[in-house]
Amino acid sequence: MKEIIYRNRGSNKLEKEKVLGKRWIKILYSHTWLARLFSFFALPLIAHLSFFSKLYAKKQRSPKSRTKIPSFINTFNINMSECLLPVKAFPSFHDFFIRKLKPEVRPIAKGESLAILPADGRYLVYSNINKIENFNVKGQKFDLLRLLQNSDLFERYKHGSMVIARLCPTDYHRFHFPCECLPSKSTMINGPLYSVNPIALKQRATILTENKRMLTQLKTHYFGTILYIEIGATFVGSIQQTYTPEVLCKKGEEKGYFEFGGSCIILLFEPKSILFDQDLIHTSRKQIETKAHFGSSLGKAPTRKK
Repeated sequence: MKEIIYRNRGSNKLEKEKVLGKRWIKILYSHTWLARLFSFFALPLIAHLSFFSKLYAKKQRSPKSRTKIPSFINTFNINMSECLLPVKAFPSFHDFFIRKLKPEVRPIAKGESLAILPADGRYLVYSNINKIENFNVKGQKFDLLRLLQNSDLFERYKHGSMVIARLCPTDYHRFHFPCECLPSKSTMINGPLYSVNPIALKQRATILTENKRMLTQLKTHYFGTILYIEIGATFVGSIQQTYTPEVLCKKGEEKGYFEFGGSCIILLFEPKSILFDQDLIHTSRKQIETKAHFGSSLGKAPTRKK
């Protein structure tokens, strides 16, 4: 199984990702005949039956699960100085997983016409969705209509821009608004819960357009209407929304959080409504993700001619 390489935006260096559950991902999504045989029977059960995710989520909520927290912190180098609460304050691993951070450790990039990254994660950006020749797998075109399951939304965004943020189980798992906006009520598209790990995506490129997801329209002053999509993944019991619909939200304000597991966020912008930061564009063209923190710059609104 190939290593997952990403660019760390802070250091501008390429790094290898530590994968939680790497053994199981290899079993379920690798190309060996034994793995394919096992995944043929096991993968549909794990991905399609919510029972498994609910059972695993229940286990993570048990008081006994808190014993896993110290080793998890050490193995994945979690910076607890950023955390709002000390380790002993978490009654279960689930509570630790949805931890909050101190506001000052994720400063919000300033500027009304500047959009920020909505979560801690690994990012790919595409200035024109229609010109994406492939997404992770050669020859398999990204299917926007299948993702949205709405012809009106498809027409609005088919020539727009897209941001994909992949959150690992080791990341801070709360997500935020990229700019000041008036958010609609979220709507859910049900689906399975496949892994969103790049290893899984290379094996099954349609995962992002299949998995359970929630859509919210954000009305903004500088960026038109942004479509905010949260995508669940293996063992993500649910996607929790903490914002109030139809109430003005500030840039960086919390929108919600993912429960245990890996997960993903997609932002869709209308055509010519955002200019992504050049470092994100440059790395994405190489199909290399950029690891970056919530609150840092995503891009700015184009200057409008008067």
